[in-house]
Amino acid sequence: MPPLEVWERVILTSKTFSTTLHYRYGCIACHGGTSGTDDKEAAHQDMVRDPDAQETCAICHAETVAAHNTSLHNSLQGYWTVLQARSDEAHLPQLQEAFDNHCANCHASCGQCHVSRPTSTDGGLLAGHDFKPIPPMNLTCTGCHGSRIEAEYKGKNEGYPADVHYNPEGMPCFDCHTGDEMHGVDMDADHRYDGPPTPSCTAADCHPTVQPGDGIEQHDQTHLDQLSCQVCHAVDYKNCYSCHVQKSADGTPFFKTDESQMSFKIGHNPRQSADRPWEYVPLRHVPIARDTFAYYGADLLPNFDTLPTWVYATPHNIQLKTPQNASCNACHGQAALFLTADDVAPDELRANRSAIVPKVPAKVP
Repeated sequence: MPPLEVWERVILTSKTFSTTLHYRYGCIACHGGTSGTDDKEAAHQDMVRDPDAQETCAICHAETVAAHNTSLHNSLQGYWTVLQARSDEAHLPQLQEAFDNHCANCHASCGQCHVSRPTSTDGGLLAGHDFKPIPPMNLTCTGCHGSRIEAEYKGKNEGYPADVHYNPEGMPCFDCHTGDEMHGVDMDADHRYDGPPTPSCTAADCHPTVQPGDGIEQHDQTHLDQLSCQVCHAVDYKNCYSCHVQKSADGTPFFKTDESQMSFKIGHNPRQSADRPWEYVPLRHVPIARDTFAYYGADLLPNFDTLPTWVYATPHNIQLKTPQNASCNACHGQAALFLTADDVAPDELRANRSAIVPKVPAKVP
C-alpha cells in the first residue's frame, strides 16, 4: 500500500470512495508503484497513470473488457476502414503514421470513461476516484463528440433548436446508446453503420406505433420503406469541408478544416443494405479531401473516389415538425433539399455518384 498520507489524499478527493468496492484493492492493484515507502518518488516508481484494462479491469469484468478490446471506441477501426478504402497497400505505411499522429489519441480506455475524462480532451477526474458505472454525458460523451453531436443535440448551433430528446427533460446519451453498444458487446463491426441501426427509432421502448394507419399522413408504407426517419425529422446540421493535417513547428500534430456550414441534404442512401434499406437518407459532408494527408506524402488517397464525401448521416437534432414535413410539397419538388450534382464540387462528382439524386421527386397533385 502507498504511504497513509498519499492514500488519504486520494480519498479526500471524494467523500464516498472509501465506501466503494474499488477502494478495498488499494492504489497499487491498478496503478502499480512501490509499497512500504514514505518517499514520494520511490512510491511512484513504475506507476501507471492509465491502467491496462486487460491487466486490471478484466480481473472482474472479463466479458466487458473482451468485447471492448475490439470495439470501435477502443480500436478506432471505423476511421481506418474508410482510410484503407481510399488508399492502397503502397501508401498505407505513410497513412498509418498520419493516423497514429492525428487520429489514434481519440481512443478511450475504461478509466477514461468511468473515472476520468478522456486524455484527448485534457483528462480530469470525474468525481475523485469514484467509478461511474454510467459516465456523466457532459464530461465524457460530449468531451469527444462535442464539436458536432453535442452542438446539434443541445441546440448550440446558433439559430437552431435542440433535439426534442434533449428538451425539456434532457435525455442522456445512455437512454438510447446502451452500455453493450458502447462496449461493443456481441458486435462485429468495422464501421459504426455496419449492421442494423442501433439505436432504432421504432424500437419497442421508443416509437413502436409508427406505422401505416397511425394517423400521420406521411407514415404510409411507401414513405416508411423508402425514407429513414431523419429525412422527415432532422433539421440543418454542420457539414465540414477540406480537412488538412500537419505538424506545428514544435512537432505537435494538428488539423484544420477550410470551411463548415449548416445545411440539410437528402440523398440516395450510399450504405443501402437489408439492415438499412431506405432509398433516401440525410447526407453529411465529411471533411476528407484528396490532399488531406499531403504533409505525409503525395497522393496517399489514390482511391479517393471509392467512397462518397457526402455520407449517410444520423443527425442528433430531431424535431417533431420540420420544414420538409410541413406538407407533401414542402419536400416533393423542393430541389434545394436534395443533393444534386450542382451541390457537389466538380472534383468530388465521381466519389458521390451513389449519393447524388439525379431527379428530384416531383410535386404531388
